[in-house]
Amino acid sequence: MQTGQTARTSPDDTVRHQRLDLDGTEVFYREAGPADAPVVVLPHGYPCSSYQYRNLMPRLADQWRTVAPDFPGFGYSGTPAPEQCTFDGYARFLRRFTDRLGLDRYALYLHDYGSQIGLRLAIAAPERVSALIVQNGDIYEDALGPKYQGLREYWERPTPEGRATLEAAVSEAGFREEFLNDVRPDLAARIPPDLWTLAWSQLDTPERRAVMVGLMEGLRENLDWFPRYQAYLREHQPPTLIAWGPQDGYMPEASARAYLRDLPDAELHLLDAGHWALETSLDEIVSLARDFLSRVL
Repeated sequence: MQTGQTARTSPDDTVRHQRLDLDGTEVFYREAGPADAPVVVLPHGYPCSSYQYRNLMPRLADQWRTVAPDFPGFGYSGTPAPEQCTFDGYARFLRRFTDRLGLDRYALYLHDYGSQIGLRLAIAAPERVSALIVQNGDIYEDALGPKYQGLREYWERPTPEGRATLEAAVSEAGFREEFLNDVRPDLAARIPPDLWTLAWSQLDTPERRAVMVGLMEGLRENLDWFPRYQAYLREHQPPTLIAWGPQDGYMPEASARAYLRDLPDAELHLLDAGHWALETSLDEIVSLARDFLSRVL
């Protein structure tokens, strides 16, 4: 290299692991990308944490600032009072969290429970939402898959026996079922057991198990929000990419196609994947997301 010539460096794809105190609860979050880049907020699903985005974030870090918090009661964040660990409580948390980081404009990556929480945030502050990426996040009751049947029966007729079934699902074996969830065997072999062993080690306390059961019970009330989510989409028509793994007993292909009722211009891609498509179809999702975000942000 000639004297005075500046060395060319590659973009920094480092994922930074951060903590902050928010209303008395320690919050852990992952962050990557330049501070002044367009922002993508990634709320996680059940029973995972920001860990689910560990591979996606560095793949976007050259052009976008990605931020993924652990919800209170999940992952490495602290556990507040149980009444704060509801869908409404998490939507309020996400609003305070984004305010604290000064994020006033962002795309949302919506997955699993994160879709319900992220859309409540979008309804409260639609002017902040620049785009949506939807990956296996259900908001259409008529398109729910067969794995919801047990929950539906409990919601219609809650019994001690039914609640005991929910409590039994909050276990390492139950989490394993959540992560494998009807995916084809050859793809299941690509889903690392780290997912359910880590999730169980982080949620195996009486307080956190109670939060998990409470959220499953709260899904019944969440159904009442489905029409509100749909109305938000119809009214605001955010640019939307749908990248969906249809091998999903909770959210099959019909759950993805239902979005087109309210977002006819959304880009729909059905992947050879299941609910946790970032584990088996990362390259494809990265390609789709980069193309989409480059055009809309």
